[in-house]
Amino acid sequence: MKKLAITVFFASFSLILIGLIIVMSASNTYSAAKFDSSFHLFNSHLSRVVFGLLMMAVFSFIPYEWYKKYSKPAVIGAALLLIITLIFAPQVKGAGRWLNLGIITIQPADIAKLILIIHLAYLIERKREDLLDFKKGFMYLFIWVLIIAGLIFIQPNVSTAALIVVISLTMLYVGGAKLKHIFLSSFSLILAAGSFAMILPHSRKRILGFIGTFGEGGELNHQLKQGILSLGSGGIFGVGIGNSRQSNLFLPEAYGDFIFAILGEETGFLGAVVVLLFYIVLFVAGILIAKKAKDKFGQMLAFGISFSIIIYAFVNAAVATGLFPTTGLALPFISYGGTSIIFLSASIGILMNIAIYNHQTEKDLEKEKQKQKQNDIEVLKQSTFAFQRVKR
Repeated sequence: MKKLAITVFFASFSLILIGLIIVMSASNTYSAAKFDSSFHLFNSHLSRVVFGLLMMAVFSFIPYEWYKKYSKPAVIGAALLLIITLIFAPQVKGAGRWLNLGIITIQPADIAKLILIIHLAYLIERKREDLLDFKKGFMYLFIWVLIIAGLIFIQPNVSTAALIVVISLTMLYVGGAKLKHIFLSSFSLILAAGSFAMILPHSRKRILGFIGTFGEGGELNHQLKQGILSLGSGGIFGVGIGNSRQSNLFLPEAYGDFIFAILGEETGFLGAVVVLLFYIVLFVAGILIAKKAKDKFGQMLAFGISFSIIIYAFVNAAVATGLFPTTGLALPFISYGGTSIIFLSASIGILMNIAIYNHQTEKDLEKEKQKQKQNDIEVLKQSTFAFQRVKR
C-alpha cells in the first residue's frame, strides 16, 4: 500500500509539472496582451499549485476516517455555498459560477464535488444493508446527489452537474445499488436535464453547435476548429514547447479548457498519450488502494476520487478532439485554475492517506500474527517440556 501511495503522488506530481510547462507556454501571448506581462497568468497558476501541494501534504496526514463525522455538515455547507453562488456570483459568459473572496476567486462546484464524494462514501457504508431498497436506501442517498447537482445545473453549469451525477451513480452501483435503479434514475434525469438544457441559451448553443460540428455555428465551432487544427499540427512528436501557433490568440481558452489541444500541438501524439497514461496509472493505483482498503468507507472514497479524476481527464480530451460537445471542464492538474488544482491536490492527499493508513494496519496485523505465532511456539515448547518431565 505504501508503494501505491508513492505511485499516486508520482503520477499526480508529474501531471502538475507538465501543467506548469504547458500553462506557461499556452498563456504567454494572451498574458502579455492583457496584463503587459508574459508570466502574469503563469505566476498566478504557480502560486495556486504551491498552495495545492501544501494541501496535498496536509490532507495526506489527516486520518480519512475523520471525515465520516463531518460529512453531513460539510455537504449541507456545500449546498448553502452553492445557493450563495446563485445569488451573489457575477455572470461571466452567461453563467454565475465564481465567488470573489478578495484574495482568491473560488468555484464552489469544485468544493461541492469532493464533499459529495466523501458524503456518499460514508452513506454507502452506513446504508449498505438498505441500498438494494429503492425508497429506504437508494433514494436517501440519491437525494443528496440531486441537491448538489441541481444547484450546479441551474448556475448554469450543465457539464459539471452531469459528470457529478455520473460519478455518483457509478459509486452507488459499485457500492451495491441495483442496476435497474441506476438506469431508472439516469433515464429520468436525462429527460429532465436535457429538456431544461435546451431552454438555456448558453447550453442550447453548445449542443446545437456540436450537432452542426463544422457548419456555420459561430464562436464555439471556431474554438473546436482551432483546437482540432492545433492537435493536428503536432503530428507524432510535436512542434516543441513554446512553439505553438494556436496559442497566439487563435484558440480561445488555450491555457484552460482547451489546453489538451496545445499539449498535443507542442508534444505531439506521443506527448498526449504519455499524459493520458499518467491518468490511467493514477486511476489503476487508486482502484488498487480501494480494493485493499479495510473498510467500506475507505474503499468507496478511494474509488470515487480516482474515478472522478479519470472521467474529467478523458471528457476534456474528448471535447478537444470533437468527440463531445464543448464544455467548461478543466483538464485535471494541467489546466490553468485555482479551486480546481487546490481541491484536486487535496483529494490526492486523501487518497494517499487511505493507502498509508491501511499500510500501517497491514503492518500492525502482521506484527500481531508474528506475536501470536511466537506465543503459540512458546506454549508448544512448554507443553512438550512438561510432557517429557511427566514421562520421565
